[in-house]
Amino acid sequence: MDLLKLLYFLTLVSTGVGAKHADLEVYWKSKLPNSPMPKALRDIVRNGKPPGVGSFSVRPDRIPLKIYKYIAHYSPTEDQLHYHQKVTAFFLKKDLHRGSSVNMQFIESVNDTPAFLPRQVADSTPFSSKSVPEILNKFSVNPHSAQAEAIKKTIAECEEPAIEGEDKYCATSLESMVDFTTSKLGKNVLAFSNEAPKNAGKIQKYGIVDVSKLNNDKAIVDDELVACHKQNYVYAVFYCHSFQNIDAYMVNLVGSDGAKVKAVVVCHKDTSSWDPRHLAFQLLKVKPGTVPICHFLPGDHIVWVPKH
Repeated sequence: MDLLKLLYFLTLVSTGVGAKHADLEVYWKSKLPNSPMPKALRDIVRNGKPPGVGSFSVRPDRIPLKIYKYIAHYSPTEDQLHYHQKVTAFFLKKDLHRGSSVNMQFIESVNDTPAFLPRQVADSTPFSSKSVPEILNKFSVNPHSAQAEAIKKTIAECEEPAIEGEDKYCATSLESMVDFTTSKLGKNVLAFSNEAPKNAGKIQKYGIVDVSKLNNDKAIVDDELVACHKQNYVYAVFYCHSFQNIDAYMVNLVGSDGAKVKAVVVCHKDTSSWDPRHLAFQLLKVKPGTVPICHFLPGDHIVWVPKH
């Protein structure tokens, strides 16, 4: 690591990247006093690793498919289709009830998940396709590595135009995520993520014990729900977007081995703008816009709803 990169890294550390979880928790409580921090964010805030060499792992593209992407070039590969035929990747809303069963695995965040940057550092750090060489240099990432490809892909996805009915934003800090969410839903919001034990990472049959709706059918805001999806990046970045015509649920499940899981399910009531080749239509044998389609959120993703 040369002198300039070393000084940059030390600047990140000195501004609190490695030990600022207390500040972030204080910030959260000041902005969202009525919303407990969900596990997915709490894990990053308390256990996230400072950005630098080897600070993040890249998940294989096929596990899981980015189920929140609905545009044409996110139709599944053969590997993705094969994997998701083994789990209940998508299901119909009519099947979301007590007594139903699903085949699922609930993958926890990897141990070396990167931390959030302080907002002032994140805002001054380049985040664009034209700045990729500078980003790789600043964080000492090998341009030919899987990490470099993940960085390029994440930035490219963030720069893509939103699909119809979507308002999107890539949050490069916890503070910017809160700002985007409250700008859409108001300040009285709740945030949810999955809660699963370590043994929930294997594929097994789960029985649905109960289902609770999270968002309000009579919400006065246009966008009833914001979802934020953790990205492969050198520091914590979330792809956040708001949609209309979506319901969110908290589902309690029990696995065949006794594992108890609380998982977030999102149901899309209007899929007419989805690509006809989307994985959901291939698995469920239905057409766009015909029936509500549901899916579980991955473990390091968050859903935000207005508080009732």
